Amino acid sequence: MSTAIGRSGTDAWRALRLPMLITGGLVLVVLVLLIAGAARTSGPFSPDSAEPSGAKALAALLEDHGVEVTGTETFADSVDSASGTLLIGPGGSLRRADWEKIDRAGWSHVVLIRPSSRALEVLAPGVLNSSESLPEGSRFPGCDLPAAVKAGAATVSGVSYSAPDSATTCYGDGINHTVIRLETGGKIVDVVGSSRTFTNAQLAEDGNAALALNLLGTHSNLVWYLPQYESNSSSGNDKSDGPPLVPPDVRYIAWALAFAAFIVAIWRGRRLGPVVPEPLPVIVHAAETTEGRARLYRRSRARDRAAAALRESALGKLQKAHGIPRRAEPTAVVTTVAARTGRDPAMLYELLYGQPPVDDSALMFLSHELNVLTLEVRHP
Repeated sequence: MSTAIGRSGTDAWRALRLPMLITGGLVLVVLVLLIAGAARTSGPFSPDSAEPSGAKALAALLEDHGVEVTGTETFADSVDSASGTLLIGPGGSLRRADWEKIDRAGWSHVVLIRPSSRALEVLAPGVLNSSESLPEGSRFPGCDLPAAVKAGAATVSGVSYSAPDSATTCYGDGINHTVIRLETGGKIVDVVGSSRTFTNAQLAEDGNAALALNLLGTHSNLVWYLPQYESNSSSGNDKSDGPPLVPPDVRYIAWALAFAAFIVAIWRGRRLGPVVPEPLPVIVHAAETTEGRARLYRRSRARDRAAAALRESALGKLQKAHGIPRRAEPTAVVTTVAARTGRDPAMLYELLYGQPPVDDSALMFLSHELNVLTLEVRHP
């Protein structure tokens, strides 16, 4: 007759019900928070980010001057309501078809912050990325662009561009520049290669705030678009860049699952408490251990090892009694012990560092002599 061993299904469910409910509730809360936070922009150059790489200070400055700032990471917002100024931040990866849609959306003013080569080809034809970067520093405009002239010197660095003769180029070294304005397709396009100039970390330096306000505050509405990877547009002319392998919404689910796994790991993790003394099943005295080791030496006739162990023990006691360093030379040890005990140095050297005994009788004699020597040191 067989007997079932282990938990039944009912017992297992009762044991796991509460942890599963708690974990599920935490996952649900995290998902709600992530989905609710997805409506806000985040990351570098975000108008909602107070980090040094964010641009919350610039967004607040624009709103204080009557500009309504709308932050978004959705591609549709960059083409649907083409009213006012469109600011396109750095990052992301849009197809050429997406940039063409933005070009045809009807914006009167587009500001590109550190744009890609594909964005320049569509929205700012003739403007090319330079292979040289401008070192960080304060530069004067060197142009007649009103927004730059009013701002004066600004802290710029990073990517620079070359531009056609019809464009207005500012803040450069005479060949390459980091702020470029050109009129194309019935709209004004500003290209800014130095994204750090408008971040929280550098907005208060030089005329950075004035330059940002003059460039971006030309209309009462500003759409602040941070490109991502969610565009579903397709075009037969853009075969070099396919859709992302991982949809962007998966990141929220991945974070939620990672958080749930962390909670489960904490719940199921092994907790180390205080050390608990445990009685040994057998108590072995030190004398028994010594005798057992001696029997092993005798059985294997290892007189050399036994003699070495006896001499090492005796030397340790002598060095401790006379304050001799453990790594002292044999001659120094023999000289010190001879002066203390009055023994012949040659006999002491043979006793402490001599050849191993040839038989058991010699080993017993060595042990007796070493014992007498250590007793002389203890009781001179």
